[in-house]
Amino acid sequence: MTTSATFTSTLAPLPAENIDTDQIIPARFLKAIDKAGMGDNLFADWRYDSDGNPRPGFVLNQPEYQGAEVLLAGDNFGCGSSREHAAWAIKGYGFRAVISTHFADIFRNNALKNGLLPIVVDPQTHRQLFSLVEEDPSSAVTVDLAAQTLVLPDGRAVEFPIDPFAKHCLLHGVDQLGFLLAQDDAISAYEAAHPARVNTATDAIAGSISITV
Repeated sequence: MTTSATFTSTLAPLPAENIDTDQIIPARFLKAIDKAGMGDNLFADWRYDSDGNPRPGFVLNQPEYQGAEVLLAGDNFGCGSSREHAAWAIKGYGFRAVISTHFADIFRNNALKNGLLPIVVDPQTHRQLFSLVEEDPSSAVTVDLAAQTLVLPDGRAVEFPIDPFAKHCLLHGVDQLGFLLAQDDAISAYEAAHPARVNTATDAIAGSISITV
């Protein structure tokens, strides 16, 4: 779940626009309920031929992009169905962040809940990143989650938006349930301080319920 507050990585460029979740993880892999191994099927129909052999021209199969932890994608990434497996596959492959000019809302939420950081940048920065990677595949960016900045190879820092609650969860390595469980002491203290009101409300609700046979 956790995403490091700061990390530096090269980028894997995938400039296609409107990449939907069926392209990210084809429907035939959705029977799986375990995240383990899901990254092996990321972009399966683009990554492998009909015999299961890697397609040399696809970015994830090119040696210069091996080890990249940031996927540089085209506009409107993650559109289509709501399958959470898409975020599982990207994270399972080893990506820690995806950069685009726009993410589909459901995909963005699924990504954040699974420790994958969706970074929105302006079109000019987006084009600059693709140009930099084309010129030099070893170009790297630094992601600073705490500061909400993406530092480009030329040193320019670009701010990106993120929901405050999602940011808190990522920085502390918890999901929504983990956040609630961490509030157990505060919840217990509140309940102890308001026993009469809680009990009265409960009794009132119980008393208003009648069962007719």
